[in-house]
Amino acid sequence: MNDKPTVVFLCVHNAGRSQMAAGWMRHLVGERVNVFSGGSEPAA
Repeated sequence: MNDKPTVVFLCVHNAGRSQMAAGWMRHLVGERVNVFSGGSEPAA
């Protein structure tokens, strides 16, 4: 069982905002949190 919290950053296309937020979160917390990014309408 994984006891780490999970954070998901979402934006419409996952083209920049959520990816930047996820990268910054990973930089700040390291391996203490599972971090993901995604889009509600990802581009092809």
